[in-house]
Amino acid sequence: MKRILALCILLLLASNAHAVRIKDIASFEGVRDNQLVGYGLVVGLNGSGDSDQTRFPVQSVVNMLERMGISVNRSDITVKNVAAVMVTATLPPFAKQGNRLDVTVSSLGDSKSIAGGTLIMTPLRGADNQVYAVAQGSVLTNSFAFGGQAASAQKNHPTAGRVPNGGLVERELPNVLAGKSSLRLNLGQADFTTAARITAVINDKFRSPVAATIDPGTVLLRIPEGYADRTVEFVAALETLEVKPDIQARVVLNERTGTIVMGDNVRISTVAVSHGNLSLVIKETPQVSQPAPLSRTGETVVVPRTEMKVEEESRRLTVMPEGASIGDVVRALNLLGVTPRDLIGILQAIKASGALQAELAII
Repeated sequence: MKRILALCILLLLASNAHAVRIKDIASFEGVRDNQLVGYGLVVGLNGSGDSDQTRFPVQSVVNMLERMGISVNRSDITVKNVAAVMVTATLPPFAKQGNRLDVTVSSLGDSKSIAGGTLIMTPLRGADNQVYAVAQGSVLTNSFAFGGQAASAQKNHPTAGRVPNGGLVERELPNVLAGKSSLRLNLGQADFTTAARITAVINDKFRSPVAATIDPGTVLLRIPEGYADRTVEFVAALETLEVKPDIQARVVLNERTGTIVMGDNVRISTVAVSHGNLSLVIKETPQVSQPAPLSRTGETVVVPRTEMKVEEESRRLTVMPEGASIGDVVRALNLLGVTPRDLIGILQAIKASGALQAELAII
């Protein structure tokens, strides 16, 4: 329970510490990452590639060799050192030709391991089916998998790995800031109060109605005349402005792990809480009664015996006043000596009674 109290106090202090930068809670419309995907082959495996039952890797090898001017018969190819893989990467905004990307390689067939293999040049396409990057290089998995007929050993996940700086950008995304007279700032979490605070801070910074709140998740920015040809400088000037975001009162419960997270804005109405555990133990210990040795009369009788033990923990009734803060709630529940899992049940009961003025989220 002390750990829960310490965690809640840290969360309370963190929420009251400082405001956050606009760039940490919002992003500009169009300035985002783009996902890339491609199909490729990993070669050079030590017999841990796809089996003959997986047919498409062999067909891929035939197609690759034919593009290199080598004619082969598909039925003559039997390889165990090749694995078909899916290659994924993230193309950041404003990436330029020649920039390097980290790519993730994942086995597509029944390969046992792609550790030590080499990814052959693989085109990476976007959602528009255009090639934006190519990937090639040695695959790192930080794992191994070995085995025989009676035993095997494995560490980590040998059928997925990464190629650090293995992707090369070939096509650039269009510049979404060029020639703009206005920009849209999208909040990571829509909130009326936070959007209004961002608008007020920006207008105060530039001393003019530069920003206007469209909805709880969007702030429209008009580029001032002094920044007409300096959009980057305008963005840099406003994204470092600090704003204190407003969050919804919420209590998050995870019964599987016993984790409880409560925000600073959680409040409760006047409520009395009492919590106690009732323990009932029933134990059957039958005894056998039988005649003495060499006796001519008597019979064996089973005599039932039941032991019963009832324990009920004594708990005091604690009254939580109206408007109690998160610190008051934790201190009051700490006096009851409840465990994290008991606290989950208490919070659910308080919410059911209508006294918890916060959203209760169970994950």
